[in-house]
Amino acid sequence: MTSTTPGTGRRRLPRWAAWLAVLLVVAAAAIAAALRVTPQQTVNVAGQVIMVGATAPTLSLSGPGEIDLFGQSLPTNLHFLGPVRPRLQLSQITINSELTNFVRGAHPAGAAKVLGNVLADGWIRYFAWETVITALGALLILGAVAGWRRLPHRTTLKLLAAGLVVTEAVNLGAIMVTAYQAPGSLRQVHSLNQLVGSEPPVEDLTKAAPVRPGVQVVVIGDSTAAGAGLAPMHNASRSDLACGRSTDAYAEDLARADNWNVLNLACDSATIPRGLLGPQGRGGQTVPAQLDEVQQARSASVVIVSVGADDLGWSAMIQYCAVAPNCDDRATAAYFQQQLASFSKNYLQLLSQLETLPEHPRVLINRYYDPFGPNVSCLSPAGLTGTKVRTLISRLNTVNAVLAQGAADFGFGSAQPDFAGHQMCTPQPFVQGLKGSAPFHPTALGQFAIALADQAALTNQPPLRR
Repeated sequence: MTSTTPGTGRRRLPRWAAWLAVLLVVAAAAIAAALRVTPQQTVNVAGQVIMVGATAPTLSLSGPGEIDLFGQSLPTNLHFLGPVRPRLQLSQITINSELTNFVRGAHPAGAAKVLGNVLADGWIRYFAWETVITALGALLILGAVAGWRRLPHRTTLKLLAAGLVVTEAVNLGAIMVTAYQAPGSLRQVHSLNQLVGSEPPVEDLTKAAPVRPGVQVVVIGDSTAAGAGLAPMHNASRSDLACGRSTDAYAEDLARADNWNVLNLACDSATIPRGLLGPQGRGGQTVPAQLDEVQQARSASVVIVSVGADDLGWSAMIQYCAVAPNCDDRATAAYFQQQLASFSKNYLQLLSQLETLPEHPRVLINRYYDPFGPNVSCLSPAGLTGTKVRTLISRLNTVNAVLAQGAADFGFGSAQPDFAGHQMCTPQPFVQGLKGSAPFHPTALGQFAIALADQAALTNQPPLRR
Protein backbone atom coordinates (compact mmCIF):
# COMPACT_ATOMS: atom_id res chain seq x y z
CA MET A 1 0.00 0.00 0.00
CA THR A 2 2.72 2.45 0.97
CA SER A 3 4.62 1.81 -2.27
CA THR A 4 1.67 2.67 -4.56
CA THR A 5 0.49 5.89 -2.90
CA PRO A 6 3.49 8.02 -3.92
CA GLY A 7 3.20 6.68 -7.45
CA THR A 8 -0.43 7.63 -7.60
CA GLY A 9 0.46 11.15 -6.44
CA ARG A 10 3.12 11.38 -9.11
CA ARG A 11 0.58 10.34 -11.75
CA ARG A 12 -2.01 12.90 -10.58
CA LEU A 13 0.37 15.84 -10.46
CA PRO A 14 1.19 15.83 -14.20
CA ARG A 15 -2.52 15.47 -15.01
CA TRP A 16 -3.40 18.40 -12.75
CA ALA A 17 -0.61 20.46 -14.31
CA ALA A 18 -1.79 19.54 -17.80
CA TRP A 19 -5.34 20.76 -17.06
CA LEU A 20 -3.96 23.96 -15.56
CA ALA A 21 -1.96 24.52 -18.73
CA VAL A 22 -5.13 23.95 -20.77
CA LEU A 23 -7.01 26.47 -18.65
CA LEU A 24 -4.26 29.06 -19.11
CA VAL A 25 -4.25 28.56 -22.87
CA VAL A 26 -8.03 28.88 -22.92
CA ALA A 27 -7.79 32.07 -20.84
CA ALA A 28 -5.27 33.60 -23.23
CA ALA A 29 -7.38 32.68 -26.26
CA ALA A 30 -10.58 34.01 -24.70
CA ILE A 31 -8.95 37.31 -23.70
CA ALA A 32 -7.36 37.79 -27.13
CA ALA A 33 -10.69 37.05 -28.84
CA ALA A 34 -12.59 39.38 -26.50
CA LEU A 35 -10.21 42.25 -27.20
CA ARG A 36 -10.87 41.76 -30.89
CA VAL A 37 -14.66 41.43 -30.82
CA THR A 38 -15.70 43.66 -27.92
CA PRO A 39 -17.53 46.57 -29.54
CA GLN A 40 -16.01 50.01 -29.17
CA GLN A 41 -18.05 52.30 -26.97
CA THR A 42 -19.41 55.50 -28.49
CA VAL A 43 -19.10 58.73 -26.54
CA ASN A 44 -20.18 62.22 -27.54
CA VAL A 45 -18.41 65.41 -26.54
CA ALA A 46 -18.81 68.93 -27.89
CA GLY A 47 -20.90 67.56 -30.74
CA GLN A 48 -18.14 65.15 -31.76
CA VAL A 49 -18.27 61.34 -31.79
CA ILE A 50 -15.40 59.27 -30.38
CA MET A 51 -15.13 55.48 -30.26
CA VAL A 52 -13.38 54.07 -27.17
CA GLY A 53 -11.77 50.63 -27.25
CA ALA A 54 -8.52 48.90 -26.38
CA THR A 55 -5.19 48.22 -28.07
CA ALA A 56 -3.88 44.75 -28.76
CA PRO A 57 -1.90 43.24 -25.85
CA THR A 58 1.81 44.04 -25.74
CA LEU A 59 4.72 42.61 -23.80
CA SER A 60 5.52 45.96 -22.17
CA LEU A 61 4.00 46.85 -18.81
CA SER A 62 3.40 50.51 -19.68
CA GLY A 63 3.24 52.74 -22.71
CA PRO A 64 1.05 55.06 -24.79
CA GLY A 65 -2.45 54.33 -25.92
CA GLU A 66 -3.57 54.77 -29.54
CA ILE A 67 -5.76 57.26 -31.35
CA ASP A 68 -7.05 56.72 -34.87
CA LEU A 69 -6.69 60.05 -36.65
CA PHE A 70 -7.75 60.17 -40.31
CA GLY A 71 -7.00 56.47 -40.71
CA GLN A 72 -3.58 56.68 -39.05
CA SER A 73 -2.91 54.96 -35.70
CA LEU A 74 -0.92 57.43 -33.63
CA PRO A 75 0.43 57.01 -30.08
CA THR A 76 -1.15 59.18 -27.42
CA ASN A 77 0.92 61.56 -25.35
CA LEU A 78 -0.57 59.95 -22.26
CA HIS A 79 1.07 56.77 -20.95
CA PHE A 80 -0.88 53.98 -19.26
CA LEU A 81 0.09 51.09 -17.02
CA GLY A 82 -0.55 47.54 -18.15
CA PRO A 83 -0.17 45.56 -21.39
CA VAL A 84 -3.58 46.67 -22.74
CA ARG A 85 -4.32 50.39 -23.15
CA PRO A 86 -7.14 52.61 -24.39
CA ARG A 87 -7.63 53.13 -28.11
CA LEU A 88 -9.66 56.10 -29.33
CA GLN A 89 -11.11 56.67 -32.79
CA LEU A 90 -12.36 60.05 -33.93
CA SER A 91 -15.27 59.05 -36.14
CA GLN A 92 -17.35 62.18 -36.68
CA ILE A 93 -16.67 65.90 -36.42
CA THR A 94 -19.38 68.50 -36.81
CA ILE A 95 -19.52 72.28 -36.68
CA ASN A 96 -20.13 73.28 -33.10
CA SER A 97 -19.31 76.27 -30.95
CA GLU A 98 -17.41 73.99 -28.57
CA LEU A 99 -15.18 72.52 -31.29
CA THR A 100 -12.25 74.88 -30.72
CA ASN A 101 -12.26 74.10 -27.00
CA PHE A 102 -12.47 70.40 -27.81
CA VAL A 103 -9.46 70.44 -30.11
CA ARG A 104 -7.27 73.06 -28.45
CA GLY A 105 -8.59 73.17 -24.91
CA ALA A 106 -9.26 76.90 -24.66
CA HIS A 107 -11.01 76.45 -21.30
CA PRO A 108 -9.22 73.49 -19.68
CA ALA A 109 -11.18 73.43 -16.42
CA GLY A 110 -14.60 73.23 -18.06
CA ALA A 111 -13.50 70.98 -20.93
CA ALA A 112 -11.79 68.50 -18.59
CA LYS A 113 -15.12 67.76 -16.92
CA VAL A 114 -16.68 67.07 -20.30
CA LEU A 115 -14.02 65.41 -22.45
CA GLY A 116 -12.09 63.61 -19.72
CA ASN A 117 -15.15 62.25 -17.97
CA VAL A 118 -16.83 60.91 -21.08
CA LEU A 119 -13.61 59.23 -22.23
CA ALA A 120 -13.23 57.62 -18.81
CA ASP A 121 -16.86 56.47 -18.79
CA GLY A 122 -16.44 55.02 -22.28
CA TRP A 123 -13.36 53.08 -21.19
CA ILE A 124 -15.16 51.68 -18.11
CA ARG A 125 -18.08 50.52 -20.26
CA TYR A 126 -15.68 48.95 -22.74
CA PHE A 127 -13.85 47.05 -20.01
CA ALA A 128 -17.12 45.78 -18.51
CA TRP A 129 -18.16 44.41 -21.91
CA GLU A 130 -14.69 42.90 -22.44
CA THR A 131 -14.95 41.08 -19.09
CA VAL A 132 -18.33 39.56 -19.98
CA ILE A 133 -17.25 38.54 -23.49
CA THR A 134 -14.05 37.00 -22.12
CA ALA A 135 -16.10 34.86 -19.75
CA LEU A 136 -18.45 33.74 -22.54
CA GLY A 137 -15.51 32.93 -24.79
CA ALA A 138 -13.85 30.82 -22.10
CA LEU A 139 -17.07 28.89 -21.41
CA LEU A 140 -17.55 28.26 -25.13
CA ILE A 141 -14.02 26.93 -25.62
CA LEU A 142 -14.11 24.78 -22.47
CA GLY A 143 -17.52 23.41 -23.42
CA ALA A 144 -16.06 22.34 -26.75
CA VAL A 145 -13.10 20.70 -24.98
CA ALA A 146 -15.44 18.85 -22.60
CA GLY A 147 -17.55 17.61 -25.49
CA TRP A 148 -14.47 16.49 -27.39
CA ARG A 149 -13.19 14.58 -24.32
CA ARG A 150 -16.72 13.31 -23.55
CA LEU A 151 -16.39 14.29 -19.93
CA PRO A 152 -19.18 13.48 -17.46
CA HIS A 153 -21.60 16.31 -16.66
CA ARG A 154 -20.26 16.75 -13.14
CA THR A 155 -16.66 16.94 -14.39
CA THR A 156 -17.73 19.33 -17.15
CA LEU A 157 -19.34 21.68 -14.62
CA LYS A 158 -16.17 21.63 -12.50
CA LEU A 159 -14.06 22.32 -15.59
CA LEU A 160 -16.27 25.24 -16.62
CA ALA A 161 -16.20 26.72 -13.13
CA ALA A 162 -12.42 26.34 -12.83
CA GLY A 163 -11.90 27.72 -16.32
CA LEU A 164 -14.09 30.74 -15.59
CA VAL A 165 -12.17 31.51 -12.41
CA VAL A 166 -8.75 31.12 -14.04
CA THR A 167 -9.74 33.11 -17.14
CA GLU A 168 -11.13 36.08 -15.23
CA ALA A 169 -8.22 35.96 -12.80
CA VAL A 170 -5.79 36.23 -15.72
CA ASN A 171 -7.95 38.84 -17.44
CA LEU A 172 -8.34 41.01 -14.37
CA GLY A 173 -4.73 40.54 -13.35
CA ALA A 174 -3.42 41.55 -16.78
CA ILE A 175 -5.85 44.38 -17.48
CA MET A 176 -7.08 45.56 -14.09
CA VAL A 177 -4.09 47.85 -13.60
CA THR A 178 -5.00 49.64 -16.80
CA ALA A 179 -8.72 49.44 -16.05
CA TYR A 180 -8.25 51.24 -12.76
CA GLN A 181 -5.51 53.67 -13.80
CA ALA A 182 -6.81 54.68 -17.25
CA PRO A 183 -10.00 56.48 -16.13
CA GLY A 184 -8.01 58.72 -13.81
CA SER A 185 -5.60 59.61 -16.63
CA LEU A 186 -8.37 60.16 -19.16
CA ARG A 187 -10.25 62.45 -16.77
CA GLN A 188 -7.28 64.83 -16.91
CA VAL A 189 -7.65 65.24 -20.69
CA HIS A 190 -9.15 68.59 -21.66
CA SER A 191 -8.31 68.70 -25.38
CA LEU A 192 -7.64 66.46 -28.33
CA ASN A 193 -4.26 68.10 -28.80
CA GLN A 194 -3.36 66.97 -25.29
CA LEU A 195 -3.94 63.40 -26.42
CA VAL A 196 -2.07 63.45 -29.72
CA GLY A 197 -0.18 66.73 -29.61
CA SER A 198 0.71 68.86 -32.59
CA GLU A 199 3.42 71.28 -33.53
CA PRO A 200 2.17 74.71 -32.43
CA PRO A 201 2.10 77.37 -35.11
CA VAL A 202 4.92 79.86 -35.04
CA GLU A 203 3.91 83.08 -33.32
CA ASP A 204 2.92 85.65 -35.90
CA LEU A 205 4.99 88.78 -35.32
CA THR A 206 3.81 90.47 -38.49
CA LYS A 207 1.23 93.22 -38.65
CA ALA A 208 -2.42 92.26 -38.94
CA ALA A 209 -3.43 91.37 -42.50
CA PRO A 210 -5.48 94.04 -44.30
CA VAL A 211 -9.19 93.51 -44.85
CA ARG A 212 -9.87 92.19 -48.37
CA PRO A 213 -13.42 93.02 -49.46
CA GLY A 214 -15.05 91.45 -52.50
CA VAL A 215 -13.05 88.21 -52.50
CA GLN A 216 -15.20 85.20 -53.42
CA VAL A 217 -12.67 82.34 -53.37
CA VAL A 218 -9.41 81.99 -51.43
CA VAL A 219 -6.70 79.47 -52.32
CA ILE A 220 -4.17 78.53 -49.63
CA GLY A 221 -1.38 75.99 -49.68
CA ASP A 222 2.02 75.10 -51.05
CA SER A 223 3.98 75.34 -54.29
CA THR A 224 1.43 73.28 -56.25
CA ALA A 225 -1.24 75.92 -55.59
CA ALA A 226 1.23 78.79 -56.01
CA GLY A 227 2.16 77.61 -59.52
CA ALA A 228 5.86 76.96 -58.97
CA GLY A 229 8.01 77.12 -62.10
CA LEU A 230 5.40 78.91 -64.21
CA ALA A 231 5.04 82.49 -65.44
CA PRO A 232 4.94 85.05 -62.61
CA MET A 233 1.86 87.08 -61.72
CA HIS A 234 1.13 90.29 -63.61
CA ASN A 235 1.80 93.32 -61.42
CA ALA A 236 3.19 90.93 -58.82
CA SER A 237 3.61 92.14 -55.25
CA ARG A 238 6.67 91.36 -53.15
CA SER A 239 4.79 88.48 -51.53
CA ASP A 240 3.71 87.14 -54.93
CA LEU A 241 7.32 87.11 -56.11
CA ALA A 242 8.66 85.65 -52.87
CA CYS A 243 6.05 82.89 -52.89
CA GLY A 244 6.40 82.05 -56.59
CA ARG A 245 2.73 82.69 -57.39
CA SER A 246 1.97 82.34 -61.06
CA THR A 247 -0.55 83.75 -63.49
CA ASP A 248 -0.97 80.14 -64.68
CA ALA A 249 -1.90 78.80 -61.22
CA TYR A 250 -5.26 77.09 -60.94
CA ALA A 251 -6.52 79.98 -58.80
CA GLU A 252 -6.15 82.25 -61.84
CA ASP A 253 -7.77 79.63 -64.07
CA LEU A 254 -10.82 79.56 -61.79
CA ALA A 255 -10.96 83.35 -61.81
CA ARG A 256 -10.85 83.54 -65.60
CA ALA A 257 -13.24 80.64 -66.26
CA ASP A 258 -15.92 81.59 -63.73
CA ASN A 259 -15.38 85.33 -63.47
CA TRP A 260 -14.67 84.91 -59.76
CA ASN A 261 -12.61 87.21 -57.57
CA VAL A 262 -9.99 84.68 -56.44
CA LEU A 263 -7.29 85.46 -53.91
CA ASN A 264 -4.23 83.17 -54.14
CA LEU A 265 -2.31 83.08 -50.84
CA ALA A 266 -0.36 79.86 -51.57
CA CYS A 267 3.41 79.97 -51.17
CA ASP A 268 6.35 77.80 -52.21
CA SER A 269 7.58 75.51 -49.39
CA ALA A 270 4.58 76.31 -47.19
CA THR A 271 3.75 73.82 -44.45
CA ILE A 272 0.85 73.88 -42.02
CA PRO A 273 2.84 75.29 -39.07
CA ARG A 274 5.01 77.60 -41.19
CA GLY A 275 2.87 79.05 -43.91
CA LEU A 276 -0.77 78.28 -43.23
CA LEU A 277 -1.13 78.63 -39.44
CA GLY A 278 2.05 80.59 -38.81
CA PRO A 279 4.13 83.09 -40.78
CA GLN A 280 6.71 81.88 -43.28
CA GLY A 281 10.13 83.25 -44.05
CA ARG A 282 10.45 83.47 -47.81
CA GLY A 283 12.61 85.53 -50.18
CA GLY A 284 14.10 87.64 -47.40
CA GLN A 285 10.72 88.65 -45.98
CA THR A 286 8.15 87.28 -43.58
CA VAL A 287 4.94 86.24 -45.29
CA PRO A 288 1.91 86.44 -42.96
CA ALA A 289 0.10 83.26 -41.96
CA GLN A 290 -2.24 82.37 -44.80
CA LEU A 291 -5.13 81.59 -42.47
CA ASP A 292 -4.84 85.05 -40.90
CA GLU A 293 -5.35 86.56 -44.33
CA VAL A 294 -8.25 84.21 -45.04
CA GLN A 295 -10.03 85.66 -42.02
CA GLN A 296 -9.74 89.13 -43.55
CA ALA A 297 -11.49 87.95 -46.74
CA ARG A 298 -14.84 87.74 -44.99
CA SER A 299 -16.89 87.85 -48.16
CA ALA A 300 -15.26 84.63 -49.45
CA SER A 301 -17.69 81.72 -49.75
CA VAL A 302 -15.07 79.10 -50.71
CA VAL A 303 -11.59 78.20 -49.39
CA ILE A 304 -9.50 75.75 -51.45
CA VAL A 305 -6.58 74.03 -49.71
CA SER A 306 -3.55 72.29 -51.25
CA VAL A 307 -1.17 71.12 -48.55
CA GLY A 308 0.92 68.16 -47.43
CA ALA A 309 3.82 67.72 -49.85
CA ASP A 310 6.15 70.13 -48.07
CA ASP A 311 5.04 68.91 -44.63
CA LEU A 312 6.17 65.42 -45.62
CA GLY A 313 9.32 66.48 -47.47
CA TRP A 314 8.03 65.06 -50.75
CA SER A 315 10.75 66.60 -52.94
CA ALA A 316 13.49 65.29 -50.64
CA MET A 317 11.85 61.87 -50.70
CA ILE A 318 11.97 61.79 -54.51
CA GLN A 319 15.61 62.92 -54.52
CA TYR A 320 16.55 60.24 -52.00
CA CYS A 321 14.80 57.55 -54.03
CA ALA A 322 16.71 58.68 -57.12
CA VAL A 323 20.14 58.17 -55.55
CA ALA A 324 19.49 55.32 -53.11
CA PRO A 325 19.63 51.67 -54.19
CA ASN A 326 16.30 51.09 -52.46
CA CYS A 327 13.86 53.65 -51.04
CA ASP A 328 11.57 51.13 -49.37
CA ASP A 329 13.99 50.14 -46.61
CA ARG A 330 12.94 50.12 -42.97
CA ALA A 331 14.64 53.39 -42.11
CA THR A 332 12.96 55.28 -44.95
CA ALA A 333 9.58 53.71 -44.21
CA ALA A 334 9.91 54.63 -40.53
CA TYR A 335 10.84 58.21 -41.44
CA PHE A 336 7.80 58.48 -43.72
CA GLN A 337 5.50 57.20 -40.97
CA GLN A 338 7.00 59.69 -38.53
CA GLN A 339 6.44 62.55 -40.97
CA LEU A 340 2.92 61.31 -41.71
CA ALA A 341 2.05 61.21 -38.00
CA SER A 342 3.28 64.77 -37.53
CA PHE A 343 1.34 65.91 -40.60
CA SER A 344 -1.86 64.22 -39.39
CA LYS A 345 -1.69 66.11 -36.09
CA ASN A 346 -1.08 69.45 -37.77
CA TYR A 347 -3.77 68.69 -40.35
CA LEU A 348 -6.28 68.23 -37.52
CA GLN A 349 -5.39 71.67 -36.20
CA LEU A 350 -5.74 73.23 -39.66
CA LEU A 351 -9.12 71.59 -40.29
CA SER A 352 -10.46 72.66 -36.91
CA GLN A 353 -9.52 76.27 -37.56
CA LEU A 354 -10.96 76.20 -41.07
CA GLU A 355 -14.21 74.90 -39.65
CA THR A 356 -14.47 77.71 -37.13
CA LEU A 357 -13.90 80.54 -39.63
CA PRO A 358 -16.42 83.30 -38.81
CA GLU A 359 -18.41 83.21 -42.06
CA HIS A 360 -18.26 79.39 -42.45
CA PRO A 361 -17.09 79.28 -46.08
CA ARG A 362 -17.23 76.02 -47.98
CA VAL A 363 -13.88 74.25 -47.77
CA LEU A 364 -12.39 72.09 -50.53
CA ILE A 365 -9.31 69.96 -49.87
CA ASN A 366 -7.22 69.13 -52.94
CA ARG A 367 -5.58 65.73 -53.08
CA TYR A 368 -2.40 65.25 -55.11
CA TYR A 369 -2.22 64.05 -58.70
CA ASP A 370 -0.10 61.07 -59.77
CA PRO A 371 2.90 62.60 -61.61
CA PHE A 372 4.44 59.27 -62.69
CA GLY A 373 1.97 57.01 -64.47
CA PRO A 374 2.71 53.48 -65.72
CA ASN A 375 5.55 54.49 -68.07
CA VAL A 376 8.63 55.74 -66.19
CA SER A 377 11.24 55.11 -68.89
CA CYS A 378 12.22 58.78 -69.05
CA LEU A 379 12.99 58.73 -65.32
CA SER A 380 15.41 55.80 -65.42
CA PRO A 381 18.48 57.95 -66.27
CA ALA A 382 17.78 59.91 -63.07
CA GLY A 383 17.76 56.71 -61.01
CA LEU A 384 13.99 56.38 -60.61
CA THR A 385 13.18 52.79 -61.53
CA GLY A 386 9.74 51.22 -61.72
CA THR A 387 10.15 49.67 -58.26
CA LYS A 388 11.11 52.99 -56.69
CA VAL A 389 8.25 54.80 -58.39
CA ARG A 390 5.78 52.21 -57.08
CA THR A 391 7.02 52.96 -53.57
CA LEU A 392 6.56 56.69 -54.12
CA ILE A 393 3.06 56.19 -55.54
CA SER A 394 2.12 54.02 -52.56
CA ARG A 395 3.19 56.77 -50.16
CA LEU A 396 1.43 59.41 -52.22
CA ASN A 397 -1.76 57.34 -52.04
CA THR A 398 -1.39 57.16 -48.27
CA VAL A 399 -1.10 60.96 -48.04
CA ASN A 400 -4.15 61.35 -50.26
CA ALA A 401 -6.09 58.94 -48.04
CA VAL A 402 -5.30 61.10 -44.99
CA LEU A 403 -6.33 64.26 -46.87
CA ALA A 404 -9.61 62.68 -48.00
CA GLN A 405 -10.43 61.18 -44.60
CA GLY A 406 -9.79 64.46 -42.81
CA ALA A 407 -12.01 66.32 -45.27
CA ALA A 408 -14.77 63.73 -44.86
CA ASP A 409 -14.59 63.78 -41.05
CA PHE A 410 -15.08 67.55 -41.05
CA GLY A 411 -17.76 67.52 -43.73
CA PHE A 412 -15.54 69.30 -46.26
CA GLY A 413 -15.30 68.60 -49.97
CA SER A 414 -12.35 66.83 -51.57
CA ALA A 415 -11.05 66.93 -55.15
CA GLN A 416 -8.73 64.52 -56.97
CA PRO A 417 -7.12 65.90 -60.16
CA ASP A 418 -6.75 63.28 -62.86
CA PHE A 419 -3.52 63.41 -64.87
CA ALA A 420 -4.02 59.97 -66.45
CA GLY A 421 -2.39 59.84 -69.87
CA HIS A 422 -0.51 63.08 -69.19
CA GLN A 423 2.15 62.09 -66.66
CA MET A 424 5.90 62.60 -66.85
CA CYS A 425 6.86 60.32 -69.73
CA THR A 426 3.86 60.92 -72.01
CA PRO A 427 3.83 63.01 -75.23
CA GLN A 428 1.81 65.82 -73.60
CA PRO A 429 2.66 65.81 -69.87
CA PHE A 430 0.76 67.89 -67.33
CA VAL A 431 3.87 67.71 -65.13
CA GLN A 432 7.12 69.64 -65.47
CA GLY A 433 10.03 67.40 -66.43
CA LEU A 434 13.34 66.82 -64.73
CA LYS A 435 14.85 69.82 -66.52
CA GLY A 436 11.94 72.11 -65.73
CA SER A 437 12.03 75.00 -63.29
CA ALA A 438 10.01 72.97 -60.77
CA PRO A 439 10.20 69.23 -61.60
CA PHE A 440 7.09 67.14 -60.85
CA HIS A 441 4.99 70.29 -60.39
CA PRO A 442 2.03 70.94 -62.73
CA THR A 443 2.50 72.65 -66.06
CA ALA A 444 0.01 75.32 -67.14
CA LEU A 445 -2.18 72.51 -68.54
CA GLY A 446 -1.79 70.59 -65.28
CA GLN A 447 -2.96 73.65 -63.35
CA PHE A 448 -5.97 73.88 -65.65
CA ALA A 449 -6.76 70.19 -64.95
CA ILE A 450 -6.71 70.95 -61.21
CA ALA A 451 -9.04 73.92 -61.77
CA LEU A 452 -11.47 71.64 -63.64
CA ALA A 453 -11.41 69.10 -60.79
CA ASP A 454 -12.07 71.86 -58.25
CA GLN A 455 -14.87 73.33 -60.32
CA ALA A 456 -16.54 69.91 -60.60
CA ALA A 457 -16.17 69.29 -56.85
CA LEU A 458 -17.63 72.67 -55.98
CA THR A 459 -20.57 72.04 -58.30
CA ASN A 460 -21.29 68.65 -56.68
CA GLN A 461 -20.52 69.66 -53.08
CA PRO A 462 -23.62 69.76 -50.84
CA PRO A 463 -24.64 73.05 -49.27
CA LEU A 464 -22.58 74.20 -46.32
CA ARG A 465 -23.81 73.02 -42.93
CA ARG A 466 -24.78 75.95 -40.75
